[in-house]
Amino acid sequence: MSSKIEQLIDEIEDYINSCKYQTLSKTNIIVNKDEIDELLRELRMKTPDEIKRYQKIISNKEAILEDARTKAQALIDEATEHTTHLINEHEIMQQAYAQANEVVTLATRQAQEILDSATNDANGVRDAAMRYLDEMLANMENLMTSTLNTTTAHYESFYKAINSFNDVVKANRAEMHPELADLSNPETYDIQDEGEDA
Repeated sequence: MSSKIEQLIDEIEDYINSCKYQTLSKTNIIVNKDEIDELLRELRMKTPDEIKRYQKIISNKEAILEDARTKAQALIDEATEHTTHLINEHEIMQQAYAQANEVVTLATRQAQEILDSATNDANGVRDAAMRYLDEMLANMENLMTSTLNTTTAHYESFYKAINSFNDVVKANRAEMHPELADLSNPETYDIQDEGEDA
């Protein structure tokens, strides 16, 4: 099941793919600012919710440990009760001490194993949550980087196109005014323009 952040990223990608190209361009697209702003606003709103969800998963570690402590204490209490019962039996006093010590040792060992297992499980859940969150943030970073690169490429393409049109205009003026030595010089344009105004 995908997260809400992944769904929003998919929606942003679908929206970008559905945008129309600008006239005479195969790379530049027309984006509705309100729609893309709304998608980004939703993404910002959902991100804290996702992080809270993973924090809740991590906080379950304490519940797992508490459950382990409860089970361990129950084992110790049972062992203590059993020990008391054995000690009260005069005929088997020495055996009671030996069995009591063995039961307490066994219970303590089992309690420690439960605590160790619960700690490992909780750490595994936390690590998985952190890896998932890092993957989601990496996807967001890649999307933003891709968007920036695309925008830069579109701007450079636009700049080159305008520069090319400007060269054509200069060449056309040079053909119209062959008597001018250098139409590429801005001062020449100024003199010509002033002459035409006069």
